[in-house]
Amino acid sequence: MTFEVFIALRYLRAKRKQTFISLITLLSMAGVALGVCALIVVLSVMGGFEGQLKDRILGLNAHLTVYRLASQIQDVQRVMQVGLEDPAVEAATPYVYGQVMLVSRAGATGVVMRGIELPGALGVIDLKKMMVQGRLEDLGPGRGGDPPGLLLGAALARRLGLMVGDLVDLVNPLGEDTPVGRAPKSEPFRIVGLYDSGMYQYDTSLCYVSLAAAQDFLGLDGLVNGVEYKVRDIYQADQVGRRLVQKLGPAYFHRDWMAANHSLFAALRLEKITMFVILILIVLVAAFGIVSSLIMMVMEKTRDIGVLKAMGCTSQSIRRIFMCEGLIIGICGTVIGLGIGLLLCALLARYKFIELPADVYPLSTLPVQVEPLIVLLVAGAAVVISLIATIYPARAAGRLDPVEALRYE
Repeated sequence: MTFEVFIALRYLRAKRKQTFISLITLLSMAGVALGVCALIVVLSVMGGFEGQLKDRILGLNAHLTVYRLASQIQDVQRVMQVGLEDPAVEAATPYVYGQVMLVSRAGATGVVMRGIELPGALGVIDLKKMMVQGRLEDLGPGRGGDPPGLLLGAALARRLGLMVGDLVDLVNPLGEDTPVGRAPKSEPFRIVGLYDSGMYQYDTSLCYVSLAAAQDFLGLDGLVNGVEYKVRDIYQADQVGRRLVQKLGPAYFHRDWMAANHSLFAALRLEKITMFVILILIVLVAAFGIVSSLIMMVMEKTRDIGVLKAMGCTSQSIRRIFMCEGLIIGICGTVIGLGIGLLLCALLARYKFIELPADVYPLSTLPVQVEPLIVLLVAGAAVVISLIATIYPARAAGRLDPVEALRYE
């Protein structure tokens, strides 16, 4: 332990004549702890929200999708093979989608119908783990006069009063050609399962059928709207898409999951930065308390400073004493704040006692994800702010003249 640190610790432990200075010191430490705790909890919740949202979006959507300009894809096998030859691609599957109307006894609503090919689609999207009723394997085109299978979101099924085994009608508004002109096409489907992704927007607007049933219903005659890929590194999806499009030719283009949800994740990042800036102001307020307590301590310890200088202590050592003192206050407050913040995050993650309305938020509970980098950033910012707050009082103490300090003692 250096001389400066020893004196700083003695000053902090010593009983002072003015308890007001001690109170300000404790309040400054509590302010730093409160700011660090609030930053840890808020940023962990926002990080958990972003992580959960990303996982659930990727559970229902592919990392990368390749389309053909202004038309459906005809050479499906070639497009899939080009993707699978890339070492960064794990799986590929074709899909079909279209806007349809779902009609039941309880009412009607518009949904997006997605046609998927089993079991290949399960290597790209995590639909199986979202099943809450029924069997995904029953999602077929229908045989022997039976209607095709339909997979429906649990939230939409509750709203329409539907269960597994019920029949519903899907209506294609684009219709089909008839002797009297083009008319909407209606076809019955049987609900073979319910899924729950945890995202209300998806669960109430997305249904799944087999690829063959979707192609027949939408009149695509074996064509597909796109080919989906699962890549090994989700953050390299855009680079992988560029390589695939370059091999496939100018008639194709790609879209990765980040581009599809760019505005959402950009808003989350901006909100995270904004909250960091707002909450760091709490630490800045505590820093003013550190400045005040150190200035009053310098005034109280004027005689001690004069004696130390008379004994040969340099101005630089005096400055270090008071900088160490403010730094100790900041470090103690930071450690206390980190402990309380991490404890609150652990309680929120384990017990999930804060529930969110599913029709307002895409998640049902408040998620928490503690990121070590964020913890280090918050702790470092708090300590740096505390250190900066000591500069003026420490310089004022170092400039004291020992003769003036001891003249009237």
